[in-house]
Amino acid sequence: MARFSPLTRSWFTGTFAEPTPAQARAWSAIADGDNTLVIAPTGSGKTLAAFLWAIDRLAHEEACARTRVLYVSPLKALAVDVERNLRTPLTGIGRLAERDGVPAPRISVGVRSGDTPRPGAGS
Repeated sequence: MARFSPLTRSWFTGTFAEPTPAQARAWSAIADGDNTLVIAPTGSGKTLAAFLWAIDRLAHEEACARTRVLYVSPLKALAVDVERNLRTPLTGIGRLAERDGVPAPRISVGVRSGDTPRPGAGS
């Protein structure tokens, strides 16, 4: 957890007792800049491991109008993944930022399925 920003670290430690083994190993590899494939059982925190690192990095980089993180998921799991592992941490980190009087991360979330028109695509 030491490689995360104070806000992200505070949200995580206030929400969970400790990282799962899959999360701890993933964060170490990701933070080192390694290409990382996390293989672990369902419920082991794989998706949060990826999302939380991305949230933390995006929150501390210059604002950017282009997509910086792309997450591909089976449609059946997509809504749960986005709500539990992306929107929940973003909301919690935003509340902690407000509490601490610092700017909240300005990160937007978009979801596109295979039958959703691309932004800017003609009708």
